[in-house]
Amino acid sequence: MSLTVSHRAQNITPSLTLSIDARAKEMRAAGLDVVGFGAGEPDFATPQFICDAAKEALDKGMTRYTPAAGTVALRQAICDKLKRDNGLDYTPSDIIVSNGAKHSLYTIFQTIIDPGDEVLIPTPCWVSYPEMVRMAGGIPVFIPSDESNNFIPTHKDIASRVTRRTKAIILTSPSNPNGSVWSREDLMFVANLAVTHPFFVVSDEIYEKLLYDGAQHVSIAQLGEQIKNQTFVVNGMSKAYAMTGWRIGYVAGPRIEIKAMSAFQSQATSNPNAMAQYASIAALNSDQSCVAEMVAEFEKRRNVMYERINAIPGLSCLKPQGAFYIMLNIKNILGRTYHGRAIEGSMDFAELLLAEKQVALVPGVAFEAEGYCRLSYATSLEQIVKGLDRIEAFVSELG
Repeated sequence: MSLTVSHRAQNITPSLTLSIDARAKEMRAAGLDVVGFGAGEPDFATPQFICDAAKEALDKGMTRYTPAAGTVALRQAICDKLKRDNGLDYTPSDIIVSNGAKHSLYTIFQTIIDPGDEVLIPTPCWVSYPEMVRMAGGIPVFIPSDESNNFIPTHKDIASRVTRRTKAIILTSPSNPNGSVWSREDLMFVANLAVTHPFFVVSDEIYEKLLYDGAQHVSIAQLGEQIKNQTFVVNGMSKAYAMTGWRIGYVAGPRIEIKAMSAFQSQATSNPNAMAQYASIAALNSDQSCVAEMVAEFEKRRNVMYERINAIPGLSCLKPQGAFYIMLNIKNILGRTYHGRAIEGSMDFAELLLAEKQVALVPGVAFEAEGYCRLSYATSLEQIVKGLDRIEAFVSELG
């Protein structure tokens, strides 16, 4: 037998968002003044009371293994949160806590997908969705959308891609990478489709608290007992509480599948970090003013970025309703040149912008959205203004 990397591993595409963020950090380490619009990570410090809870956990000696699915106390706190915020009734047996929401998603697909199963993915989509599906032996089936419908696919486009091999659809609202929010009407259409055929719904709700202009979050699991029994509600601590490095995500879902996920996780990683679990209880059970303060600041940044982009000739964007991303439309400058180098796509734009103006953003091709680039406004207003000044200068120099 030859000593080679598996075909499965060879076919996995590395995360372009993490690659660009790593390159920007390398440039900073080399002394360059890089403005980073790439990574989806709040720039706020984790609230002090959450850090204090982690220290308390250490003082109490909570440094040992917990149940693989997470402590009962944290799973109960998650149940309480889901009841309080979403009107959803779960018990701790319906919950699994993982090493971040990304790990939660990975374990879902490893648990429900057999080789050849199809998973519907509305686009633009987060870079890891299709790769996670492929890693489980599944087939991503993309459902396109664009600015004309606020990056929400039409009912016709969704229904036309359902086949006998459809195992699940992935919903993300508010969305990474475009900040769109699914309406109750659109979610109800998907719910009816899923119940009729049937297939699972994987509802990624990690950005649910980051909403603007009165937008309301609706979980598809709220729309009836049947669809709730087919839905995996995915959430975590990273975005709303600035806890990206703490690596706590969770899933609420149908008990048989959650039990299977717990068995899978017990063999793959065992339990999530014990101290972070304890701190997450404090975050979920606390007054949520810390979240409201971050959301207010994100909204200010969004407004500045939105207005500045639409004032640059050749560029445009929609105003996102949630999360902390903007999809920058670059279609009107494709085909132009920068000092003799042609910009044929989003990758060219992103690479030239980083090399020439030291601004890092993510090309839309990473999200199945050529003609766009994603900017994160999870950075300071000062950095946003500086970065957009550089983008404006870059565009003004195009031939």
